[in-house]
Amino acid sequence: MIELLRIENLAVVDRAEVSFGPGLNVLTGETGAGKSIVLGALALLAGARASADAIRDGADEAVVEAVFRTDTLPDLEADLARRGLATDDHELVVRRTLARSGRSRAQVSGQLVPVSLLAELFAGRLEISSQHESQALLRAETHGLLLDAFGGCLSLRETLRERYEALRTLAEERAQLAAAAAERARRQDFLSFQVREIDEAKLQPGEHAALTAERGRLAHAERLQADAAATVSLLTGEGAHDAAPGVAALVTEALRHVEGAARLDPALEPVAMRLRAAHVEIDDVARDVERYGLGLEADPARLGAIEERLALLERLGRKYGPGEAEVLVFRDAAAAELEGLGSAESREEALAQEHGQIAAALVEHAAALSAARSEAARRLGAAIDAALQPLVAGARVEVALEPLAAPEGAPCGPSGAEAAELRFAASPGEAARPLRRVASGGELSRVFLAIKNVLRGGAQGMVLVFDEVDTGIGGRIADRVGRTLAELATEHQVLCITHLPQIAARGSTHIRVEKDERDGRPVTRVCALDAAVRVEEIARMAGGETVSEATRRHARELLGTRAGR
Repeated sequence: MIELLRIENLAVVDRAEVSFGPGLNVLTGETGAGKSIVLGALALLAGARASADAIRDGADEAVVEAVFRTDTLPDLEADLARRGLATDDHELVVRRTLARSGRSRAQVSGQLVPVSLLAELFAGRLEISSQHESQALLRAETHGLLLDAFGGCLSLRETLRERYEALRTLAEERAQLAAAAAERARRQDFLSFQVREIDEAKLQPGEHAALTAERGRLAHAERLQADAAATVSLLTGEGAHDAAPGVAALVTEALRHVEGAARLDPALEPVAMRLRAAHVEIDDVARDVERYGLGLEADPARLGAIEERLALLERLGRKYGPGEAEVLVFRDAAAAELEGLGSAESREEALAQEHGQIAAALVEHAAALSAARSEAARRLGAAIDAALQPLVAGARVEVALEPLAAPEGAPCGPSGAEAAELRFAASPGEAARPLRRVASGGELSRVFLAIKNVLRGGAQGMVLVFDEVDTGIGGRIADRVGRTLAELATEHQVLCITHLPQIAARGSTHIRVEKDERDGRPVTRVCALDAAVRVEEIARMAGGETVSEATRRHARELLGTRAGR
């Protein structure tokens, strides 16, 4: 429960502090006094979005702070402990600040936390209901959520939604694969041709350079043979027509003279050694050139084959890369892409199988949800009827389940195979018709309160805030609404903003919100009323501006009735 609420520089409130008690807390005051600011402050603590426009003129920052008792909420304390947050003797301090720049900050137990954490902590624990929210009953989609919450089907509904989304995702992927099938087939044919063309060429790294050199030898074989023969003749003198000695014979003659001289002068021995080495080298060169010349042979067939092979290599080079290594790299990349395209077909088969499995699971979940809803609809209709009777005598509420057409490609929609609809009959004998068509504003408020009573009666320790739930009612109905709120307050702390004395008299804590003026500016004050002042406030609500002794007696009677309820 909320023990203390402090508001600073929010709207027309410069500074206010109010203590709440257990049970039913009523907030009253003239229209425009600022009662809704209290509701707005609580909404900020629950993680609602904030606007810098809510900051009081002339202030740089608005602050809302509250102290919550958590001794009856062990699950909340455990949740806080998991997040590294602690309570002090079962007291939880929550603070929300809003700067003029638009930046909003939140603190829990003195620690800065994301504002979104407030919504997580207080979801299902602090609920604010207003006349505007009761209008949600006019939206058919709200009815299904109400039914599933009552029947404990929300987790099954969420599982079904997840299965549906998974099915839609698979269907989209299958559609994309199918749409790309023709292009994929064309790409596969092209890549297969490229890989096959390169594989059939049986490329070897360095092959082009080797073939180019061989082509050069074969194309000039006769010239090379003549040059080799001339070289041998010059080195050895063999084959010369003028019987001129070759280089080898001349070196031999020179060596003979140097060796003779070396015998006379040993200093020439190194020269003799060099000539001997030169003689051996010249002889080796002559023999190598001779073998080269003998090995040369004109081979037109081989030359033609080489030309054809080089033409193939150059054609592949123009298409796939400048050299054999680059062409082979291209080939490997094309083969990898080809393998990937082939896996798309396998993926399509796997998707089809997975689609069937999820569709079957979706059918199973939808059937389970339908069965649970059917039972819950019967119980919810009866429970709302029972809660509504004191508020609208003779009225009846039915929960109808209407089959929904399944979307294409799925056995049901994301919320199941049927839609729930609340139907209302204001009096006995009338046929129940859709609530959105037949309920008046006052009836809608009372149906809303009855539903809240039904849905929240089983829970414990919530803070329920009601604003304008008394719109369009009065007299005995107002008294019954007050009684219903008081009954709800036996299980929860209830805060109710009201204009009706019958409801205000039911409160165990009465808080008045009033507007004053200070330095020419409006100022809102919030204060708890003692017994005497409370009589005056109830009398004012019952009698208007003029408070007479008769209205005071009426106020005391209302308060006495509340005390004796």
